[in-house]
Amino acid sequence: MRFSENWLRTFVDPSCSSDELAHTLTMAGLEVESVVPVAPNFQQVVVAEVMRVQKHPNADRLNVCEVNVGEHASEFLWIVCGANNVRPGMKTVCALIGAQLPGLTIRRGSIRGVESLGMLCSFAELGLSDGAAEGIIDLPCEAPVGRNFRQYYALDDRVFTLKLTPNRADCLGMYGIAREVAAITASPLTLMPLSPAQSQISDTLPVQIEAPDACPLYCGRVITGIASDRQIPSWMEQRLQRSGLRKVNAVVDIVNYVLLETGQPMHAFDLDKISRIDQQAISVRYAKTGEHLQLLNGTDLQLDSNMLIIADHKQPLALAGIMGGSESGVNQLQTKAIFLESAFFSPAAISGKSFGLGFTSDAAHRFERGVDFSLTRAAIERATTLVLEVCGGEAGPVNEVRHDAFLPQRCSVCVRLKRINRVLGMQLGMNDVAEYFGRLGFDFSVEGDSFSITPPAFRFDLAIEEDFIEEIARIHGYDRIPASVPKASLEMLPEPETQSVSIKRLCQILAARDYQEVINYAFVEEGWEVDFAGSHESVRLKNPIASHMSVMRSSLLGGLVSNLQFNFNRKQNRVRIFEIGRCFVVNSSEEREVENIAGLCFGSALPEQWAVKSREIDFFDVKADIESLFAPNKVLFEPGIHPAMHPGKSARILVGEKFAGWLGELHPRLSAKYHLPSAVVLFEIRTASTVTHTLPIMRALSKFPPVRRDIAFEVDTQVTLQTMLDAILTCKADIVVEVALFDLYSGEKLMPGKKSLAFRLLLQDIDKTLTDQEIDRAVNDLIGMLAHQFGAVLRS
Repeated sequence: MRFSENWLRTFVDPSCSSDELAHTLTMAGLEVESVVPVAPNFQQVVVAEVMRVQKHPNADRLNVCEVNVGEHASEFLWIVCGANNVRPGMKTVCALIGAQLPGLTIRRGSIRGVESLGMLCSFAELGLSDGAAEGIIDLPCEAPVGRNFRQYYALDDRVFTLKLTPNRADCLGMYGIAREVAAITASPLTLMPLSPAQSQISDTLPVQIEAPDACPLYCGRVITGIASDRQIPSWMEQRLQRSGLRKVNAVVDIVNYVLLETGQPMHAFDLDKISRIDQQAISVRYAKTGEHLQLLNGTDLQLDSNMLIIADHKQPLALAGIMGGSESGVNQLQTKAIFLESAFFSPAAISGKSFGLGFTSDAAHRFERGVDFSLTRAAIERATTLVLEVCGGEAGPVNEVRHDAFLPQRCSVCVRLKRINRVLGMQLGMNDVAEYFGRLGFDFSVEGDSFSITPPAFRFDLAIEEDFIEEIARIHGYDRIPASVPKASLEMLPEPETQSVSIKRLCQILAARDYQEVINYAFVEEGWEVDFAGSHESVRLKNPIASHMSVMRSSLLGGLVSNLQFNFNRKQNRVRIFEIGRCFVVNSSEEREVENIAGLCFGSALPEQWAVKSREIDFFDVKADIESLFAPNKVLFEPGIHPAMHPGKSARILVGEKFAGWLGELHPRLSAKYHLPSAVVLFEIRTASTVTHTLPIMRALSKFPPVRRDIAFEVDTQVTLQTMLDAILTCKADIVVEVALFDLYSGEKLMPGKKSLAFRLLLQDIDKTLTDQEIDRAVNDLIGMLAHQFGAVLRS
């Protein structure tokens, strides 16, 4: 909302500067986006009259003008001018010798051999418009010759631009802004009385409302015998221009002015273009299938059945609350009679319509937020008065059709003083609160220490007690509400030692192991869900932000592979990345949200260096990284099939007996699909499985030397190392303190289907040195157990 400060001060004139007023409005919740001067600082520019015009003797496109500048010169000035609209007798603007204009100083000079003693100015040359000069300024004939143009045109003014929230539609008109300024600054408010215009004729148009829920109030008036080619007064033109509206014709300009003044949108129809039959002329209804309407902006609109329109008995005339039709619009030269419309349209009937059509209008902007229905008739009276003053003519009576049952209902709200003080954290008295409500224009009664308030029609956003408390805070001043230090008792909460792992700690572990964190969108391509999660039932978005981001991810792997593609295409041959994020899983028609941590490794195992021979990353490198995430917990890996991983190089990750995630190489099919030249190792883990861990058991260190025994067994190739280790650790004697595999062999010296596993055993006692008998007994027990359970044959 843009408005002139001078215009505002005709209603309310607080004793504060422009900058102080802007700060006060912003602090009260009406954000002032900008305050800019109407005109740059120039002087020695006066109102002048062109007395004579003659052709320049040496230039076809130039004229030599004799100009009267009043008391500023003892005689008329001769000025060379190239404007097309210069004519004898016109009042215009003249910059005298020595005038400082934006980027230009006026000096005595000669143009094509003719001396010029000043310059006749356009709006662009004075910095009053952004466009190219369209001719010199044409002032009304009553403009006083010699008057300082800054004073005459009120250029010592500023334009305020408010950035309003959607609930403050009452401030989309000067009346609403003036009410706010008066309430905030406790200044007297003087609004122009909107008295009824006298009717001179009896002509009316019958109005029928077929959709009272969408249009519960409609006012119309016929005005005949107007001269629509008249010029609006300069004060009105200035206010329109400084509010960002351009001149169209006198009738439309007046309608726009009343819109800015009251906040009530209106429309004027050319009366001769409205078809009447019997008692039917204007109907407010929803459009019928197949109807079309050409709007004032040139849009040829095919109407839908959910669009509210204004129509005569033949055709639609306007899109209600949004824009009028071009066929029934007012023409500056042809229109001699008009039908003025002022109505209240329900926000629900207008909201979203202009957005769906791809354009908006000042009327739609206000109606979809809500307008003050108590001003509907007053606005048409105000517009009628201005039309009669500017364009002449005769006005008929106002035809008002009203359905009170569908108008917004105002209910009283109880506002308690104790509740006000509790919410605001301060102590206000009844008199203070009563004063604030009075300044806001609220009708209220006092009952004990409570107020019973009925919100005014222009504040339809006030409905509950907290709304009125917020109004008290605004008017009192947010900066005047005391800041109190919060008080709370602090208590040390127990923190189990087994739950010390945090997400931050997991990030630190991976960063220390040369990973870099990435963050991807939770919206992914539907094809990723099939490729990397094997999921054909995903959480689908109803309104995706892009066509390739249509579902919610159930796995982080797709995003990591996309990151790898991006880096590889930019010549990055070694990539180690991880992500922690939410995934959304559909399971048995139930949608669950889980947090996962996933990583990806590609390229060489170590950065290029001279001390270590280069090799590609493999399964076991990443396996070590995963074990560091779970330490000191013991992590188990067992073969498994994952849709995105190599069938022979993928494993399920187990903590105890609970499933924790997956580890493996990317499936060759996907490597080819996503154009990746070498092996990619990935993992994905549920973060919940890393939160808890077992406490390490501390044991005394033995001062006696350990004994090492190496034993090798020949077993079937189907027997896994992990099952043998589990059996050894379960059945071993207490003096066996460490078991580790140090060799694996399969080759020609063994029978087909066999492999050799060699274990290192460390034996040690805390209290004494072990004897040979004790050592042999512990080793023989393990040999017998492995032979019995796995058919293991001891190799010599």
